[in-house]
Amino acid sequence: MDPELGAQREAFKAQNKSCFILGASGETGRVLLHEIVKSGLFSKVTTIGRRELPFEEPLYKDVVQKIVDFEKLPNYADDFKGHDVGFCCLGTTKAKAGADGFVRVDHDYVLQAAELAKAGGCTHFNLQSSKGANKKSPFLYTQVKGQIEEDVELLGFPRCSIFRPAILICNRQESRMFEWLTLKALTPVSALVPTFITIPVATVARGFLNNAIRPAKQPVEVLENADIFEVAGKNVGAAEADSLAVGHNPGRVATPTQDTSKLALILLTSEE
Repeated sequence: MDPELGAQREAFKAQNKSCFILGASGETGRVLLHEIVKSGLFSKVTTIGRRELPFEEPLYKDVVQKIVDFEKLPNYADDFKGHDVGFCCLGTTKAKAGADGFVRVDHDYVLQAAELAKAGGCTHFNLQSSKGANKKSPFLYTQVKGQIEEDVELLGFPRCSIFRPAILICNRQESRMFEWLTLKALTPVSALVPTFITIPVATVARGFLNNAIRPAKQPVEVLENADIFEVAGKNVGAAEADSLAVGHNPGRVATPTQDTSKLALILLTSEE
């Protein structure tokens, strides 16, 4: 481990901070939770979601689970109190939830959760967005991501970190032939320029954690795909993504949700 990172970890751990994770059942959230509990950097770790997660490993024995109804989120304001750091990996797709459902989850639920976190004392909110996020984008996915970035930023957290990963390389729980073929097509590009169009989900998770423990340079920071690779450390790669993808089926696939290139634009429209 880099000596500076090691020192930052020890200093952070001594502050006895607590955190919550939204979207811990998703691809990034699941690996992030694993990284967080394995690191022991937080004195208390809470997941906030719509269902209880089946933890079998002793590693998760101290994780607190809060079950909420996202349609009535203000009723669960107490669940958002007392957390220093919040990690939001909540999201869906138009293909799964329809256009209205996608906006409701990726914008409305996220914004309500951020508002409750801010009111509950959270001082550092971490938001997983998307490469290409822009509220003026012609594509619904990146348009909504751009809008939620702006809305969360306006809440005025003492520190707000926005992550814009490219196409996620991960072990999905369900098999998607189209995504498998997509990853095969992207493999040569990823080999030549690793930080351009794809990113292992473990790299995103490590980036979340490493960035949280280092001192903030400014109240709002936006980490693009290459920035996430940098803060995560060069030792994080696809192989580690596989090893950290707890409970996933074998075989990496790409999540097509970013308009990062002509190919990714095609992926975006197919997802929507």
